[in-house]
Amino acid sequence: MLPLITNPDSVPDAELAYRWSTKKSKEWFENNGWMVGCNYIPSNAINQLEMWQSETFDPFLIDKELSWAAALGFNTIRVFLHHLLWKQNSRGFLERIDLFLSIADKHGIKTMFVLFDSVWDPHPKLGKQPEPKKNVHNSGWVQCPGYNVLNNPIEYDGLYEYIHGVVNHFKHDKRLLIWDLYNEPDNMNLTSYKDEGYAIHKAELSMQLLKKTIRWVRGIGPDQPLTMAPWQNDWSKESNLSMLDNYMFTHSDIISFHCYEDRKGTEKRIKALKRFNRPMMCTEYMARPFNSTFQEILPLFKKYNIGAYNWGFIQGKSQTHCPWDSWEKQYDQEPELWFHDIFRTNGESYDLSEVEFIKSFISSNKTKSQTSKAA
Repeated sequence: MLPLITNPDSVPDAELAYRWSTKKSKEWFENNGWMVGCNYIPSNAINQLEMWQSETFDPFLIDKELSWAAALGFNTIRVFLHHLLWKQNSRGFLERIDLFLSIADKHGIKTMFVLFDSVWDPHPKLGKQPEPKKNVHNSGWVQCPGYNVLNNPIEYDGLYEYIHGVVNHFKHDKRLLIWDLYNEPDNMNLTSYKDEGYAIHKAELSMQLLKKTIRWVRGIGPDQPLTMAPWQNDWSKESNLSMLDNYMFTHSDIISFHCYEDRKGTEKRIKALKRFNRPMMCTEYMARPFNSTFQEILPLFKKYNIGAYNWGFIQGKSQTHCPWDSWEKQYDQEPELWFHDIFRTNGESYDLSEVEFIKSFISSNKTKSQTSKAA
């Protein structure tokens, strides 16, 4: 366990001072085995707020849906939190997180929590959430923090209590796998909510908040490692890396990234990131129209020992079975070829052959891994 930093602001470059060593990161990764799972939100929730608010939090539905994940062989899930839930009722929020972790753990699933997120609606509000727009991909997902906070750096310190309260509470919890600090922090949402006045400054604003967040979390000293995931641009050369992407790669304990490309494009990104000499996870992949499929990509991730989290699980209120371009193109019916997601709301497989492949591939590779360790 890392020593507690009582005053991280007094440590030069505290974001790096307590970064896990390469050796420790590799040992952690090896001890957890091949991690494979999905990004998860219950089918009854349009966004993080509806998932976690007391009025709509549904542990029985979560239990049922995570049983389907376990039946596939998934051993991990990636789940988004939100600071407004802490502000609303911190004690109740922690209790619901604890219950969620217990449900997932019952099914042999460890959880990755995402603390901040820059994608979709920049104006989150507590209370009753909107109904989904017909056949529109993620029509109600919300950013964390929203525009009013991110665009005013003087507000950032007000997020400390949320970060400290959640991370400190679960810092020794073995049901929790890893902390993902910030999802796609420079995503401008140009095809959905447009610019919202950030102009070119969103990456700069997000980096300010990310630096504070790393210091806060390093100061707590959780048992779990930290990660954050770049999602765009060319990572093949140092000169091509944006300042924010380079910062995320060089400050993560475990490297993570997003990629919705086909096998060739995904392998190119994996090879480009090997130079950072850290274990890797792809925390978002699988978009069928781009040939980012389980059959194409899972064997690649296993070959390079990359943790794998596909986007989407249940065809629910998030409607991520619909394509990204549904924000600009009207779909009167659900697309014949689903974009994301594996199951219909009733648990029926979208593609039975796909589900059979997932089960078989994960099962056979778990067996190989166990046999190897036994030998």
